[in-house]
Amino acid sequence: MIPVLEIGGTHVTAALVDPRDGRVSSRTRAPLDADGDAEAILAAVRHCADGLSVPAGARWGAAVPGPFDYARGIALFRGVGKFEALYGMDMRRALLHGLRQRPGDVVFLNDAHAFLTGEWSAGTVRGHRRAVGITLGTGVGSAFLADGRIRDTGPGIPPEGRMDLTEIDGRPLEATVSRRAILARYGDPGADVRDIAGRARAGEERARRVLDDAFTRLGVALAPRMVDFGATALVVGGSMARSWDLVAPALSVGLAAGGWTPDEPLADADPPAPGALEAPAGDTSAAGARRTRTVKPAAPAGDAALVGAACAAVA
Repeated sequence: MIPVLEIGGTHVTAALVDPRDGRVSSRTRAPLDADGDAEAILAAVRHCADGLSVPAGARWGAAVPGPFDYARGIALFRGVGKFEALYGMDMRRALLHGLRQRPGDVVFLNDAHAFLTGEWSAGTVRGHRRAVGITLGTGVGSAFLADGRIRDTGPGIPPEGRMDLTEIDGRPLEATVSRRAILARYGDPGADVRDIAGRARAGEERARRVLDDAFTRLGVALAPRMVDFGATALVVGGSMARSWDLVAPALSVGLAAGGWTPDEPLADADPPAPGALEAPAGDTSAAGARRTRTVKPAAPAGDAALVGAACAAVA
């Protein structure tokens, strides 16, 4: 079993994961204040990690949002609304010397990359040669995967593989699709996104309009890249994906408007088995689209990033 960490904007999770089948045998979870000071953030991470039974010298995997120097383990958070206190910190050193059972090494990877790798290896997009993953929460994370490997260059792929570096109508994408963008558009300082989602379900027109606009515009921006990349699957994770009943319809409308029409009959079907027949990458025929274009929420267990981090630790 591989020890892993998933560090997010609101919580940290530590777990023991079998990367071969995605099985999680143990986990600890704690709230995390991304606006807190460095020591408070590190204390939460250490507390979670120390709750696992791990031998000294183990190699850990850690899924962390960007901006981050993943090769060196250096935090580069600045101007992104989270973890600003960690800027410039050597996170690898902090974990190597701060955990109760000192690791032999810590391998860092982008949390969206970990998410899509986990969903591809043991989750909802198994069997797809080309898949895209989007995480919706504090910001927008993204990953593009071909033949089991994350890609950051090539047709359809945004700079560095990051949709947050793209624009909608001349403005950064996260000015339209992110927690802070949705809250600003809604205009109620006492509401969070979950409250807006609840009001939309209860029939409030303003709440539904704000959410529909954000997710539809995300789909329009994403669709041409899906076509150019030859993607046959899109998987959506992050805290907002828990409101899939609200996300899916608007996102699907935007994807179709942008030229990548999801295959609704397959939306809730099991993913194709490895080796199953797919349309060739880039096949934009109606038959190819009906056969393969699927949009799914993250697997219900929510373990994809943990599995992806374990895969990175053993690579």
